[in-house]
Amino acid sequence: MKRMSKRSLPALTGLIEAGRPVEHHAPARRAMVAPKAWNLAVEQLAEGRWSLLGLWGEPDIVHMALLGEGREIGMISLKCPGGRYPSVGQLHPPALRLERAAADLFGLLPQGLPDTRRWLDHGQWGVSHPLAPGTLAAGASATRTPPPAAAYRFLPAEGDSLHQIPVGPVHAGIIEPGHFRFTASGETVVRLEERLGYVHKGIEGLMAGSPVERAARLAGRTSGDSTVAYSLAFARAVEAALGVEAPPRAVWLRALMAELERLANHLGDIGAICNDAAFALMHAHCGVLRERVLRAGDAAFGHRLMRDRIVPGGVASDLGEAGTAAIRALVAEIRQRFPHLVELYDNTASLQDRTVATGRLKPALARQYAAGGYVGRASGRDFDARRSPGYPPYDELAFDVPVLQEGDVNARVWIRIREVEQSLSLVEQILQKLPGGPIRVDIAEPDGPREGMALEGMALVEGFRGDILAWLRIGAGGIIERCHLRDPSWFQWPLLEAAIEGNIVADFPLCNKSFNCSYSGHDL
Repeated sequence: MKRMSKRSLPALTGLIEAGRPVEHHAPARRAMVAPKAWNLAVEQLAEGRWSLLGLWGEPDIVHMALLGEGREIGMISLKCPGGRYPSVGQLHPPALRLERAAADLFGLLPQGLPDTRRWLDHGQWGVSHPLAPGTLAAGASATRTPPPAAAYRFLPAEGDSLHQIPVGPVHAGIIEPGHFRFTASGETVVRLEERLGYVHKGIEGLMAGSPVERAARLAGRTSGDSTVAYSLAFARAVEAALGVEAPPRAVWLRALMAELERLANHLGDIGAICNDAAFALMHAHCGVLRERVLRAGDAAFGHRLMRDRIVPGGVASDLGEAGTAAIRALVAEIRQRFPHLVELYDNTASLQDRTVATGRLKPALARQYAAGGYVGRASGRDFDARRSPGYPPYDELAFDVPVLQEGDVNARVWIRIREVEQSLSLVEQILQKLPGGPIRVDIAEPDGPREGMALEGMALVEGFRGDILAWLRIGAGGIIERCHLRDPSWFQWPLLEAAIEGNIVADFPLCNKSFNCSYSGHDL
């Protein structure tokens, strides 16, 4: 391993080149590094020069995906003798929950981690560290009895006349489970602390040892409202690992599905935010438009959510004339009806009173946590994975990435509004430029993994919430050895805690919906 110094590492690429390279495919290079290089990377994160894209574990190894100053992507890996490694979260708080999750799943112990409480593991699994060697997930019987789970210790808050309000994990309606512990002074929130992990489903353990086809189906079920985005991220990672290119028509059909998914979710969110501000009329009208998008997706691709339609090597179903007509009719309807709803939102004083200046997220925090999607863009962070690092066919499409600075609920609504408009334009462009030809290629051709050889790939794609990362290793016979999927909500949930401070308790549902973080995508 090459020697390095702090001065000799002006960029992420320098740190990667100084390590021991591992064969790894687009959009990032990977290297095994020494603890000194790992700590230098942590310093770059702490000083705000780089951004954290992900942190995850394997038995005795920890990985970190990074975004450099020039928006280059790199991945570094560190061996963990005895399961120990220098904590990233000690200096860079966005890594805290990721490190706690890796500790729960693999038994990796970050040295200096300020918060050692269990995160995903609530003491109900029947086994400790399920992805560590020798446990049930690794093919052995669960012979170890985990220690009993201690009562979860919520962080204290000091002050006069404070009281706590526990909410969840079971909520009204059909939303997912999560616990929120409020500390309030009267009606003003002094601290919010979340406890998640209730919908952990062991998806990464289920992927290990699975054929690519089964793992692709699992990826699409990581977070149901983002099934297209997750399927796309997984497929692109597989294709990068195997050196396969999807046919041009499939690439454009994937983008069409992704924009339809974005439309459905943004329309649903805009209405739901207004509903939490007691304006049910917007909720009803936006709900109708969302339903129109789902029906168009069903007509075009045979499934309302377009689940399992993106597969490694291409897509599973083509777009016919009837589907094209359904999507064109959808775009025409939204273009006719949506501007009136935007005007209604903008001119309703009671709505503005609830959304403007409520739940402000400071731009500095959005940058520190590398917040993606409407959460980051409403607070000044100009990042969209479709543009940088970018992936086809978006390099051939014209679109803007809206950015605002206010960081309040209102700004997060307006980012969604502008993205609806951009997605409508993208759908029209895709239909106009959609090439012909095949929609799928075989991924099990000679470039695939051979005996004793494993291939790795990574992908970063833009879901409706923000950037989704997929990293995987494929072994002999096309079996997934390891796959990690990182939802944008990992970096957005902590920011919700910050945004609600100083607001009244009654505004939490409004702030929460304006973030709309995924429970399932986070809990894995």
